[in-house]
Amino acid sequence: MIKLMYITNNQEVARIAESGGVERIFIDMEYIGKTARQGGMNTVQNHHTVEDVKRIKTSLKQAELMVRCNPMHKASNVYPGSQQEIESIVSAGADIIMLPYFKTAEEVRSFVRLVNGRAKTLPLVETPEAVSNIDQILEIEGIDEIFIGLNDLSLGYGKKFMFELLADGTVESLCNKFKAKGLPYGFGGIAALGKGALPAERVIAEHYRLGSTCAILSRSFCNAELVEDLEKIKAVFDKDLKDIRNYMLECEKGKVDFAENKNTVLKTVSKIVESLS
Repeated sequence: MIKLMYITNNQEVARIAESGGVERIFIDMEYIGKTARQGGMNTVQNHHTVEDVKRIKTSLKQAELMVRCNPMHKASNVYPGSQQEIESIVSAGADIIMLPYFKTAEEVRSFVRLVNGRAKTLPLVETPEAVSNIDQILEIEGIDEIFIGLNDLSLGYGKKFMFELLADGTVESLCNKFKAKGLPYGFGGIAALGKGALPAERVIAEHYRLGSTCAILSRSFCNAELVEDLEKIKAVFDKDLKDIRNYMLECEKGKVDFAENKNTVLKTVSKIVESLS
């Protein structure tokens, strides 16, 4: 079964997500440079802290705690450097640390060296340069998993719609390289079934066709920041997450035609891109 991740720094919401079956609670500390490159887009831009990592860690019983740090950077008068940041994340109890927005193999190598086996490492491929250097990157020892970030990667390639990368073979090519190295991998986010410009069930079937092992539950699945009633949030996880899991079982049992689904993805993405032109 594909592992699901959910971004929140709210203890009550984290417990609801965990009890609903989410395997990874995701603290997002990335903010350096993110607003500049995603400004004006309706994307998730959190500014979680090490204190959030500590609080959420105490709230979880079985889910893993994943933390996205900032891209590799030197200290300034505004923020600490990567070494201090990663030390604080490890000390706070992260099980997995995700490195965003790298471009070179040396950045990933430095990241792995700083983590030093104290948490799982998960580089986030989201720049065209990272894609160009992926063969070198995959030679680095100490990478535990890898993920494709469709928002920034599609921006980097000048795409109009992030799932163009799913339709044009970019994601498939990368997944094949990850698979050849024996690394667990995933990509993008999924909404509730029937939701999203490219419906979630189409995306989920592509995850299974491509051998993905993890995915993020998107903000459109449940934007807990806009819902104050915890019972309503719980209802979303109880129903919509159950629906997603049931559809995943259909995929696992071979009841979904992956070839037909791929063709539908190509046609749907093409129509969406045409409408945005």
